[in-house]
Amino acid sequence: MSHLMNTYARLPVAFARGEGVWLWDTEGKRYLDALAGVAVNAVGHSHPKLVSALRNQVGTLIHTSNIYHIEAQEKLADKIAQLSGMDAVFFCNSGAEANEAAIKIARYYGHKKGIENPAVVVLENSFHGRTLATLSATGSRKVQAGFEPLVSGFVRVPFNDLDAVQRVATSNKNVVAILAELVQGEGGVSVCGSGYLKGLRDICDAHGWLLMLDEVQTGIGRTGTLFAFQHYGVTPDVMTLAKGLGGGVPIGACVAKGTAATLFQPGSHGSTFGGNTLACTAGLATLDIVESENLCRNATEIGEHIRTSLKRVLAETPGVKEIRGQGMLIGIELDRPCGELVKTALNAGLLINVTADNVVRLVPPLILSHAEADQLVNELAPIIRSFLMKSAPAAA
Repeated sequence: MSHLMNTYARLPVAFARGEGVWLWDTEGKRYLDALAGVAVNAVGHSHPKLVSALRNQVGTLIHTSNIYHIEAQEKLADKIAQLSGMDAVFFCNSGAEANEAAIKIARYYGHKKGIENPAVVVLENSFHGRTLATLSATGSRKVQAGFEPLVSGFVRVPFNDLDAVQRVATSNKNVVAILAELVQGEGGVSVCGSGYLKGLRDICDAHGWLLMLDEVQTGIGRTGTLFAFQHYGVTPDVMTLAKGLGGGVPIGACVAKGTAATLFQPGSHGSTFGGNTLACTAGLATLDIVESENLCRNATEIGEHIRTSLKRVLAETPGVKEIRGQGMLIGIELDRPCGELVKTALNAGLLINVTADNVVRLVPPLILSHAEADQLVNELAPIIRSFLMKSAPAAA
């Protein structure tokens, strides 16, 4: 009997070791990892540079606290600011915590403007975390159900709908910010339109809102640029990071620019473990690998190759609605629920994920090679075809 709380429907496998894009279970079976710990293991498993940095750091110092200066933390903040064009960083331990920090910045910003009940615009089908505030911001009743009363202060609009945002801007004077994902990973790998971010920036500037981007899943090279906003030539006021930032070591970051970067003062916010020496050493090593190995370019090229190959081999397959994504964040939308594909793929030695009930999500390590990408496509496509042939489509 396990003494773990039953919070995950875990698959019947445990992994013993990993190397590159491969994992081996406790029985010695090898798996191609197209999930990367849900977009966490950006530089793959057991990358020599990351392993060396962590080993050296563990042997020297793991944690002190934020009561003191932390050299690795200051170096990582400098690096993120340099790469993003933003001004200041708060470190925490997860994406949910980073989004909590962003929400607190927005509320503090509103109160400083004299708004008693500041509100944040959020999007349908979004996912921002499972704390009470972030699940309230999340656009999924499945995530929220059973945890009411939800945190107030959120105004929801459809994704990719600038007109809806503009209507809120003209009718609700309590709004102080918008929190958005540019690719909704949990929401089905939906990619924003080309003019969407510029439109949000214009609305925010016109009404004095903060533009806050959740880049927990899209950041650190996942979409082909270091941060997804860099595809569009628009810089946010606040950006949240986690997942790929530590290469597997838990770390989150709330990054801010301009006024938003100066709001927090001692006592405004904090984290016991956030930004400790070990986590920031992992972050520095991960960013060094992403830059030195041109993993943003690899994410662009290999991601496009995967999407093109899947479109070709699944072109005549009834039930495949759309293959989409950006960089190495890829979704294959089917016309029916397909959660069973996760276990089928596992049995075949392939790790994938299903999100939004009917979208196969692929977020492999950014080091994936051309040959490994071909193997991924060649193994996944027959699994999808077989599933669609034997299962019934969703009722209209």
